[in-house]
Amino acid sequence: MSNRLCLFAVFLLCVTMLMPALGSKEKDTAASNVVQVSGTVRLVGSSLFPEIVITGSEKEWYAAKEEMAKLVDFQHRVVTVEGEETVTELRFANGLPAGTRRELRNIKVLSIE
Repeated sequence: MSNRLCLFAVFLLCVTMLMPALGSKEKDTAASNVVQVSGTVRLVGSSLFPEIVITGSEKEWYAAKEEMAKLVDFQHRVVTVEGEETVTELRFANGLPAGTRRELRNIKVLSIE
């Protein structure tokens, strides 16, 4: 009987120690709407993780991975596009805010300068 009780106590101790590792459920803070943006197209990142960014006067919009092919030929040019914007609030591991990421999907190129 005491072996079972000791084993059960060790099991409870292990489970209690692992509980913080599960974390808490994060809120989905992404909102989406259709926007028209204008800015310079840039390629950022490394060769393994390239990203296309449209840099406007005040904000940056990241093109979704499946949309990169539409904009890759317009690097260093000013474009005006329309797309579905998803805004995600980023957080560091300790819970502090890390900024905002704006991503565009379903991009339609309206003009190129």
